[in-house]
Amino acid sequence: MKIQNLDLTLYRLPMKSALKWGAVSAMSTADAALVRITLEDGTTGEGEALARPTIYGETLHSFQGITDLLRPRLIGMDIEDEGDLWKTVQSIANNHTIKGAIDSAMWEARFRSKGQDLFSALQGPHTDLRVSFILGITDLKGMLQEAREVYAAGVRVLKVKVGRDYQKDLQVIHALKQEFPDMDLYADSNETLTPDVAPQILAAMGEAGLLWVEEPLPVHQTRARMELKKLGVLPIIADDSCFTIGNLERELDLDTFDILNIKPPRSGITGSLKMLEMAKAAGKRVMIGSQAGNLTSMRHSALIASLEGVDCPSELTFFLKLGDDVSGPNPVLRDGHLNLRDLQNLQLDPEKLARYSFNL
Repeated sequence: MKIQNLDLTLYRLPMKSALKWGAVSAMSTADAALVRITLEDGTTGEGEALARPTIYGETLHSFQGITDLLRPRLIGMDIEDEGDLWKTVQSIANNHTIKGAIDSAMWEARFRSKGQDLFSALQGPHTDLRVSFILGITDLKGMLQEAREVYAAGVRVLKVKVGRDYQKDLQVIHALKQEFPDMDLYADSNETLTPDVAPQILAAMGEAGLLWVEEPLPVHQTRARMELKKLGVLPIIADDSCFTIGNLERELDLDTFDILNIKPPRSGITGSLKMLEMAKAAGKRVMIGSQAGNLTSMRHSALIASLEGVDCPSELTFFLKLGDDVSGPNPVLRDGHLNLRDLQNLQLDPEKLARYSFNL
């Protein structure tokens, strides 16, 4: 069965409040693109790309350009030629999320063309998924209020964005632990620490009750990251340092982290499966991220989160941050868990897609 077309629909979703992270990054709308692969028998598969210019340098304009570049290369290729399709998509450098969306769309189309459901074919043993919520940087009052709202919605693990003021960060962590003693907390520093202060700050975070910290040091400071991991002050999550399979090979060789955060929206299903196997073989723990995506891409992330070897809470609750979505209905959290069955039958809403879509 050959690929007949590759389509792209750009859309912008409202958010309940802005998400702020790292030194200066922020987003107040969720800018995305729906990728649709169509096969010669009319079968389709969908994926979602998320515009995160301060992380990957990708924008809605770049999504359009890369899709235009890859479309003629992919049309006419056999959907069963997984290896050739992966090589063709990866022949374009960088542009991780649009390539991840195309790969995920091809996986859906491949199984649908055979009358099979992707979830039924690939899902692992973990159908009740422990999830976390990304708590962005704002003032103490605002962070506590958002924590109360998501706790009421069923969240029991928070990923707390830190890095702009570590004294204030510790104040927030102490306040969260005091108000929510049954809430597990970990931090995402987004590369904002320096090697001279990182050990002391991570020790203080650990004493305050944090379980792990994500990317405390800049990725390019490889030797410093190796030394920090050796100190064992607080378990380190790899994210920005492991965008690709090649990145992961390097980081495993240097032993820079304890837990791998795999994000299917940037590595696709093909890359995510490979990275999971690599992490398992190296004895690393794993969590799955949805890259601040809506339910279209979060569905694929949840599928990977169900697999054996994923043993940490996965970031699958960004739908709680959105003011609306192009897919639905929203799943219901139960005591910090999301059931995979609630995502298996998610449906794209054509009316909402039309409402939020636009042309450049």
